Amino acid sequence: MDIMTPRQTDILALARTQGRVLVDDLAARFNVTPQTIRKDLNELCDRRLLQRVHGGAVAGSGVENLGYEARRLIAQDEKRAIGRRAAELVPDSSSLFINIGTTTEEVARALQGRSGLVVITNNINVANLLRPEPHIEVIVAGGVVRRSDGGIVGEAAIDFFNQFMADFAVIGASAIDESGALLDFDYREVRVSQAIMANARHVILVADRSKLERTAPVRIGHISQVHTFVTDALPSDRLARICRESGVRVEELFPDRATEPEPQD
Repeated sequence: MDIMTPRQTDILALARTQGRVLVDDLAARFNVTPQTIRKDLNELCDRRLLQRVHGGAVAGSGVENLGYEARRLIAQDEKRAIGRRAAELVPDSSSLFINIGTTTEEVARALQGRSGLVVITNNINVANLLRPEPHIEVIVAGGVVRRSDGGIVGEAAIDFFNQFMADFAVIGASAIDESGALLDFDYREVRVSQAIMANARHVILVADRSKLERTAPVRIGHISQVHTFVTDALPSDRLARICRESGVRVEELFPDRATEPEPQD
């Protein structure tokens, strides 16, 4: 499956924010022809990321996340860069939690080849990435594996993480509100994430800027509970101020993108 273009990524983010996007509005916004926008929408609909309606397309329900494979397509380059930088913050001979998510998965990928790590996870994809590594010990939570994303959630997973005190926790979020609230879609997954945060000495949040354009119904916690926030760009002055006031270290990899103009053909 092909990688989405930057314009398609922005169209999808707009659709998730507004609920509906119109061909003519998008053509004017991106300074391209309606035919180009229709082609973008058709490709996004073919991937089941959007649904076509007369004159445009609509996103799915705001209480349900996109499919895991679909989320892998969004901001792929940004997620890889975030993963590499977050991995650099974790020294060898450390213990760390890694939770469910496509960005946390990129952190695990960037940890390949490292030495002396103990990785504790409820993410089967992370476990599969790191299992062959001879100098990394992988400990996996017990429970039922979700077919949709390889995540392990539930009371047993919560009890599992409560047995540890890790040096680091690498967590993701489905959405970040400008108030600083970290949000997700699944209450069971959120409870596991809360246990992960509560049992780590240093919490690293990994999320690209599109998460600021999304909403989700369940609160994981607040960004003030995070020690380091690794992102591609932070366009929200309000959220940046909250991070400064809360002592959250922000690793902004591409700060110029926070104010760059919309992409054109």
